[in-house]
Amino acid sequence: MVHADVPDDPTAYKRQEYWEERYAKEESFDWFKTYEDLKPLLSQHITSKDARILMLGCGNSTLSEDMYDDGYHNIVNIDFSKTVIDNMTEKCKDRVGMEWIEMDIKDLKFEAGSFDIAIDKGTMDALMCDRGDVWNPDEELVRTVAQEVDEVVRVLKIGGKFLYITFGQPHFRKRHLERPCWTVETSTLGVAFHYFFYHMIKQDTPSS
Repeated sequence: MVHADVPDDPTAYKRQEYWEERYAKEESFDWFKTYEDLKPLLSQHITSKDARILMLGCGNSTLSEDMYDDGYHNIVNIDFSKTVIDNMTEKCKDRVGMEWIEMDIKDLKFEAGSFDIAIDKGTMDALMCDRGDVWNPDEELVRTVAQEVDEVVRVLKIGGKFLYITFGQPHFRKRHLERPCWTVETSTLGVAFHYFFYHMIKQDTPSS
């Protein structure tokens, strides 16, 4: 799917002001795949409808709404855009129990070990939009992505899962996801164009 509001500078995807302006005029947009596409893999990895789920950089995707309507009622959605959080709070006001919170994915305000599942559908990709060498990303990009992943590790319970949906191939993404507390596993979606579904389970290690 091609979106009309594609910035000339890809690094715009990393800037909050770009998203505030875009969400002010856009009701809904789904990056990569919809819940219908993802449901087989999500249901395989989220075995309880009561799981506490953190949606990282929720944007105005329909994923959380569709998951809620399918029985996942304990979803906490975060985004650094106040505009989209306000819009989604109003849009989903009848979905009782689902939360929408303005928050930076690199600085989560949740207690350690407070989520069963963390989902990133394209958010990390926005952080990685850069004009540099994808084979040798600059230190700032590496540090920024590491902040998100480290925060996910912190807020997940032991046995909790990090699910990441992206077009990023393993040789570009696995290095950013690897941590002592888990093994990075990969599944693929699509036929002509592949998307990747990374799944990690937090283990009890001395560093956890």
